[in-house]
Amino acid sequence: MKYGMEIAVAALIIVFAAVFLVQDAAIQSTLGEGEEAWGGADGEAASLIESTGYEPWAEPIWEPPSGEIESLLFALQAAIGAVVIGYVFGYWQGNRKTA
Repeated sequence: MKYGMEIAVAALIIVFAAVFLVQDAAIQSTLGEGEEAWGGADGEAASLIESTGYEPWAEPIWEPPSGEIESLLFALQAAIGAVVIGYVFGYWQGNRKTA
């Protein structure tokens, strides 16, 4: 079979996603209204730090006006990083082929 490994990997990914979605639905059904099973640790860490009485000694220079703009800037930063990394790997690959 020409594409045997690709089909096996695709089937494995589909099975993993199905198991994850079924488990997620089972976990979410046991929670109350407004509760999240997969909440991040950032909020817990911030509340733990604030409970010690710590106050930040530096303020940000600029804060985005909304969460959407903050997400946009984060995605833009990730895209620029991916382009730089892709360029470097492409440059190395090109040098290997010409040498």
